[in-house]
Amino acid sequence: MKLFKWNKAASAASLFILSLSLVACQNQEVAQMPVQPEPTPAPVQEEQTVEESNTSLYTAPLTGLPVDEAITRRPLAVMINNAPAARPQSGLSSADIILEVLAEGGITRFIAIFQSEGGAETVGPVRSIRPYLIEIGESYDGVLVHAGGSPEAYSILQRQQKQHMDEISNGGPYFWRSSDRKAPHNLYTSADKLREGADIKGYSHDFKSPVYIYNEEGATSTGEAVKQFDIHYLLDSYRVTYDYDEVSGRYMRMVNGKADQDLDNGTQLGAANIIVAGADHKVLDSVGRLSVNLEQGGEAMLFQKGKMIRGQWVKKQGDIIRFVQGGSEVALVPGKTFISIVPNQPEFSSHVKLAVQQ
Repeated sequence: MKLFKWNKAASAASLFILSLSLVACQNQEVAQMPVQPEPTPAPVQEEQTVEESNTSLYTAPLTGLPVDEAITRRPLAVMINNAPAARPQSGLSSADIILEVLAEGGITRFIAIFQSEGGAETVGPVRSIRPYLIEIGESYDGVLVHAGGSPEAYSILQRQQKQHMDEISNGGPYFWRSSDRKAPHNLYTSADKLREGADIKGYSHDFKSPVYIYNEEGATSTGEAVKQFDIHYLLDSYRVTYDYDEVSGRYMRMVNGKADQDLDNGTQLGAANIIVAGADHKVLDSVGRLSVNLEQGGEAMLFQKGKMIRGQWVKKQGDIIRFVQGGSEVALVPGKTFISIVPNQPEFSSHVKLAVQQ
């Protein structure tokens, strides 16, 4: 009986010692574990507005606008139909420069210069070429694009071996006819197809044209405020109105009181610079074909940033049409430029009507 009590007491003592040993071991493990600091809440960050940089290493040669990469390809100079049946046209919103000049019968024609924009988008309707249209297109080093031409124009193209693409004589598969309009107002192409054709024909690629001077202010410090003006050629169906848009900094184009829009994308045509130049026109034949003197220069107006500047236009041999004041070239505002060439007869001023400023 005493032996049992001793054994029981010994067992209790052993359990007590084991318990103390376990507690000691646990305390030792806890002491060896690294102390983890309590996580602190992440600081609340205020939203920051990140401004996109408009700076670029490159600018488009014919607009002065920033672009992602250097543009060295030759422009395309496309003759665009502007008869009422050809409106609205396609692709004009992608042109860098548009020149509007009279053809026979009082109608006008566009020479649309494509370089920094234009790809698979439809361009047209494409129309015929004249000698002075050749001169204008080549002044921008453009591959001439047309559908037919006057006998004199064809003679120049063939005799001087001009680099051109003609739907009638050498156009190949780079033009197509639309079924929703009647000929000759239904011929179309695209910049991509034209460049493909120019490559196959072995036409040169390098851009060699002179360019304009651009700066953000242009010449507006000497101008007078003109927010709206009309250009009248010869026929009432060709009355063009430009209305200045303060937000975009462009003069937006209207024809006969309606917004002049690109047929394919609905964009209203507009430009940062509008030049109106007066030139001598002469009727050559019973058809009414014209010659336009692009060498003598003359009176001109420049519209930019809601202001009008009076001056002159000049065009030296092989050069582009430039606006000058006091013998010095005037800078253009970066953006697209439209040039309207109107007759000197009747007098130049009769073709431009300035809206009365309120």
